[in-house]
Order: sequence, then structure tokens, then C-alpha cells
Amino acid sequence: MMPEKFGAPERAALLVLMLESRQVPNPELANLHRVKLTPQGRARLNKAGLMRTSDDVRPMVHEITDEGIAWCLQDLVDGDLPPRSTSHARVVFGLLKKFVRHHQDRGTLVDVIRSRDIESLIRSVYEELAVEPQDWIRLARIRPRLNGAERGEVDETLVKMMKTGTVHLAPESNTKVLTAEDHAAALRVGSEDLHLVAMEES
Repeated sequence: MMPEKFGAPERAALLVLMLESRQVPNPELANLHRVKLTPQGRARLNKAGLMRTSDDVRPMVHEITDEGIAWCLQDLVDGDLPPRSTSHARVVFGLLKKFVRHHQDRGTLVDVIRSRDIESLIRSVYEELAVEPQDWIRLARIRPRLNGAERGEVDETLVKMMKTGTVHLAPESNTKVLTAEDHAAALRVGSEDLHLVAMEES
């Protein structure tokens, strides 16, 4: 069965959300990904159950649903390019369809599309939370946004990032302000618990 038809902005929004595999703030969708999702388009996607929009926070954030992922995968195979697409875009889209069918037949498509290396995910979350470069951010704010990544992998990645010299981890000097969440999220290095992370611009 063909997926329900949506316009280019709605299709692009769903693809971005599937690839990001996290909640995406509306300004990021518009400014970074150049996807201008209208209120009407947003309402259609939410009504169809393909996307969830949380508008009780500012800025509002969007997240794809399992139904949205299924729609995207079907659209990648059965969907068409806009009529005015260039010949190059049509060739690339044809190659993409072959790639999608290949992994779809092997049951590996979702894993391939939604995979994301942990370092990129950590950096992305940090950039969302930081007000300026090298801003100190609590690990307790970062860990819940890592899409359920295993703690051991996250800790190992953080240590590797720290060794590059562009990522810095430090303990909170004022231990009185530490919460239970801070203690639970701390990275143990040697005999020291590190609660804060700062990253230089890459």
C-alpha cells in the first residue's frame, strides 16, 4: 500500500527526524536543516501519528514515531521526487531506492538508517545545551538525551574524547550543589568523579 501523500516539507521533516533519532527543536529543523514546516503540515503529521510535537516547551520539539519511521521507509521505496527535480537528483534517488531495497530485504534497514555513532550524538546534545563554546554542561543533563545508549559505551567514548584535548571533563567544585542525578551521571576516572563537560569548537 502506498504511504499517505504529504508535501516536500513534511516528507523532509520526517526524514530529518528519523535520521536524528531524537527530539529536534523547531528552530533547528528550520535553520540547520532548512525544513520549513508550516503549522498545517505539523498538524497533519501529528494527526496521522507519524510525529509527536511537544509544544508545552519553548522552543517546541518534534520526534518521529514508529509509525513515522515505517512511513519513511515505505516512502523511500514507493515515493516520487518533486516534478522539477534535476536529472542528478533523479539518478541519486534511484540509487537510494536500490540501497533501501537491499537492506529492506535483509531486515537491516532500520538499524542502518537510525544508527549514529555515540561521539556525534554526545557532541550534538552538548551543542543543543551549550549557550556558548566551552560552556560547562552537567553530564546529568546530557546522559538522558543519548537515546538509551549503553552507559559503558558512553563512558568509554567520553574518555576517548577527553584524550583529544578538545573535550574537557571536570568535577563540580561546589559539592553542595550536586544532586542525586549529578552523582548518578558522574564519570569515574581514577578516584575522581567528573560531573561537567566542556567542548571546544570542532
